[in-house]
Amino acid sequence: MVEDLQKFSQSLLVSLKTLCKRQDLYSIIKLHAEIELHGLLDTNAHLGNLLAGSYTKCGVLYKAQQILNELSSSSLISWSALISKYAQRGQGRDAIECYKQMLQHDILPNGITYTSILRACGVTQDIFLGKKVHHEIVILGLLENDIILGTALIDMYSKCGALHEAQAVLDDLPRRDVISWSALITGYVQKGDGKEALSCYDCMQSDRISPNAFVYSCILKACGITQDIGKGKAIHDEITSSQIFEKDVVLGTALVDMYAKCGAIDKAQEVFERAPLRNVASWSALIGGYVRHGKEERAFICFEQMQSEGIAPNAVTYACVLKACGTKGAIDRGIQIHDEISHQGLLKQSPMLGICLIDMYAKCGFFNRAKQVLNEFLIQSAVPWNALIGEYVHQGKGNEAVDCYLQMQSRGFSPDAITYICVLKACGITQAYKTGVQIHHEISRQGILRENVILGNALINMYAEWGMLLYAEQMLDEIPTRNNVSWNAIISAYAQHGESEKAWKCFLNMQHEGFSPNIVSWNTLIMGYALEGLAEKAFAGLLQMQCEGIIPDPITFVCILNACSHAGLVDEGQLYFKIMSELFGIPPDIEHFICMVDLFGRAGHLVKAMAITCGMPFLDHLPVWSALLAACQKWMNVNLGRLVFGYAVQLSKNDASVYVSMKKIFAAAGMHEELLAV
Repeated sequence: MVEDLQKFSQSLLVSLKTLCKRQDLYSIIKLHAEIELHGLLDTNAHLGNLLAGSYTKCGVLYKAQQILNELSSSSLISWSALISKYAQRGQGRDAIECYKQMLQHDILPNGITYTSILRACGVTQDIFLGKKVHHEIVILGLLENDIILGTALIDMYSKCGALHEAQAVLDDLPRRDVISWSALITGYVQKGDGKEALSCYDCMQSDRISPNAFVYSCILKACGITQDIGKGKAIHDEITSSQIFEKDVVLGTALVDMYAKCGAIDKAQEVFERAPLRNVASWSALIGGYVRHGKEERAFICFEQMQSEGIAPNAVTYACVLKACGTKGAIDRGIQIHDEISHQGLLKQSPMLGICLIDMYAKCGFFNRAKQVLNEFLIQSAVPWNALIGEYVHQGKGNEAVDCYLQMQSRGFSPDAITYICVLKACGITQAYKTGVQIHHEISRQGILRENVILGNALINMYAEWGMLLYAEQMLDEIPTRNNVSWNAIISAYAQHGESEKAWKCFLNMQHEGFSPNIVSWNTLIMGYALEGLAEKAFAGLLQMQCEGIIPDPITFVCILNACSHAGLVDEGQLYFKIMSELFGIPPDIEHFICMVDLFGRAGHLVKAMAITCGMPFLDHLPVWSALLAACQKWMNVNLGRLVFGYAVQLSKNDASVYVSMKKIFAAAGMHEELLAV
């Protein structure tokens, strides 16, 4: 009887091995039932382990785990295979749970098990368990001969953001290869630290290890992050000489993306067109590059061409095009893309597209549609709410932003730091004292001010907007880690409220605390002097900032020209307007021309104001003509006013201020018939 049972068990083993190779799940389940019927799992551990392995190979992992837990003698091979499968699927928590159950069965892991569990720790970012495993590996001396295990450690630390530890593991490895280096380089790139990634690449080459296509693609991303186009071109030359480019579409995409991020969009287009293989990723990289550099129409053309070539857009492509739609106000195209996304069911797969839709509708002014998308959003988080609140604030709709915040809270969503930053700005704009103070109390209660200096700066700006400068300065004292932005906010607050002496005092205190003031600090201080008509102090500020090695920028000269205008210093204004371009190489833009028109207009030099307006490289900017018309109104110059009014109306027939100015000119001149005709 026992001999017959052994023969039967042997035949089941043979059958199970055959079915496992074929991954015939249906037959394995039937065989499992027969094994259970004869109670063989309790008596034949080999059969039980093979059955668990069969379920693992077929992907029915929960069943394999159940069998291994029930076996009196489960094997390391079976547990390792199961843990590995969970880790490969990205089911890190399940892999870790299996690992703990394996230890409860008194089964010690080996290098293969450790490799899989480290992968799971990387997926779940469980650095505590990862460090514990690392300690065990070191004690067992497994790193001395196992480069795969070393690479798994580097990868785990990199995915957990612990790049210092990852670097230390790499440095201690007795032998390194391209895979171990790529794990560290990838970690730096994913963290956005392109400079360190490039440094690792140089060290790898010093080790005389040749890069593979994956390393090249990572390094190209690093070049994009740092905008190091010189290094990017050098990598491109290496790729071309090694002929990898012709074989790897991912590498071609990385090159397109690198050139686009470095601002060389024409070069990105050239590389794209020369690529023998193009896919949705390379198209998306090119489209994203055009959008990033404000060439939305080119992005739309590429999008249409891509579809005409039979390549279906993915979530990344749609996200890029939706951004272009929002920037250009192309609502019809945006609605069409929304329909495509909904038809394909992409919103369930990629919640980020929902945020892009909210942003697009809000930028186009279609806030009701944005709210509709928000109400349909599947993910319970603050992110989509932030998109809508942020755009309300961006468009100056402070009341709507505050209302949206209150609605968010009433529906049970918890604000995050970004929410608070946006709403605090809205409270400042709308003078919403009650809500602003409540948010301040909530931030203090949560204790998040200690770790978020941007939030502290937002509170300073809110109190400054309200004119509560003592509260704003008090907030500056309460921020544990203040920075240049914090100081600039308080300096700007005093400057804008005509308290230039207090602004200067803060400026000195900022230096006393060890902050070298930046261009923003100096511009803010100079603008404060300009607003108070203290032109000499503004000029002294310009000189002093240069003595401290800070080069003036276009905004500096807007401040200086404003100072000249408020003080009526026409000759000085003309001089600074001239040296701005001749000495500092700053071509005048629209703001500088408005300053000059205002300067001449205040002084009554209307012919000069008209001459500088007509000499602009761009004649289609209404604010300049409006400034000139205001000067004509001040000096009651009817003839020039008529001429300027004609230009202004051509640019915009719907600007009420232009008509009001012209009516006032006619009224002051007693020209009642002309007044009625405007």
